[in-house]
Amino acid sequence: MIENPEVIGIFYLYIVAMYQQSDIVIIGGGLAGLTASIHLAKFGFSVTLIEKDTYPKHKVCGEYISNEVKPYLQYLDIDIAQLNPVAIDTLHISTQSGQLLESKLKLGGFGISRYTLDHYLWTVAKKRGVHIVYDTVVDTTFKSNHHSVLTGNGDVWKCDILIGAHGKRSIVDKKLNRNFISQKSPWLGVKMHYKGNFASNVVGLHNFEGGYCGISKVEDHKINVCYLVKYESFKVYKDIELFQQEILCKNEHLKQFFDNASPLLESPVTISQISFEKKQPVEDLVFMIGDAAGLIHPLCGNGMAMAMDSARLLCALLIQYKDDLVNHRANIAKEYSKLWQAHFSTRLKYGRLLQNVLLNRYSQQLAYSAAKVFPFIVPQIIKQTHGNPMIC
Repeated sequence: MIENPEVIGIFYLYIVAMYQQSDIVIIGGGLAGLTASIHLAKFGFSVTLIEKDTYPKHKVCGEYISNEVKPYLQYLDIDIAQLNPVAIDTLHISTQSGQLLESKLKLGGFGISRYTLDHYLWTVAKKRGVHIVYDTVVDTTFKSNHHSVLTGNGDVWKCDILIGAHGKRSIVDKKLNRNFISQKSPWLGVKMHYKGNFASNVVGLHNFEGGYCGISKVEDHKINVCYLVKYESFKVYKDIELFQQEILCKNEHLKQFFDNASPLLESPVTISQISFEKKQPVEDLVFMIGDAAGLIHPLCGNGMAMAMDSARLLCALLIQYKDDLVNHRANIAKEYSKLWQAHFSTRLKYGRLLQNVLLNRYSQQLAYSAAKVFPFIVPQIIKQTHGNPMIC
């Protein structure tokens, strides 16, 4: 037992210094986390955002956003136009054998790289007073009616509300013992920027054996190529360039692109263990947004918009109960879970169905034939995987 008063005083100051307080802590600084932090700061919350990387940075992403996000961005005074996004209004889909379908996108969207967009949102968040910490979260606990978040540097953050915006999978999921985290996923994502010729208003979705590839333009005339493939198919080649030549280029549209394009990044960006298993939007009173709450299949082209929309739904509830978050935390959790399911469960269901169809060569061919005879099918499917303009 320590009896020296001076030592006790120093020990007490050390313990207090380790603990820092914030109304809300957000784990993860991607689209969902940054958007939520900006929204909450707008209404006077003290917000701490903990992100393991620094900005700017590249991420595996299709880098296409549905125009449904525009009203929400305007509400947050986020001026995307200054980033020179590329307006997109047409979808091209090709089968493995190269048969091509074209469809207009009713709402349309825009192309913007995560390198540029996330960095811009980070600067906005800082200007709005969000406290951004560059560190890794190693543990979270909930006791005495408050959350505590421990980081790799040994800091502990206490908060009333803890938001998980940590992406597809992280140590946070392991600590919360979430169901999906123990299951191995067969999916690998690859992304690269290219210089070449590609129509600015088009987003292409091209199928190949074992996966599919999205192509669209982003700012500064760059072309984003991002594809999803089963690792079993990829590991035979063990080399991205060789895999693209031997497998992707069997689709004539992909072959034409790769034959005439030059890479702009030193090496592709990759991510493995991408899980599309069902997740819960709230786990042990941790509110999940973005990919941490649920991941839509990339071929739907709605992941970025969904990330922002989930932030919008949660933030609206937190603002509604701002005067007494602690006592209403359980009610907020119930309401958010219902809202999340109402907004996104149908999209995820159609995304799973669509991916199953397109990954099978025979069902893919049947779907193509049906869409040629009944062209209204494609816009209807797109409608099922997208939402309405986000009005606050």
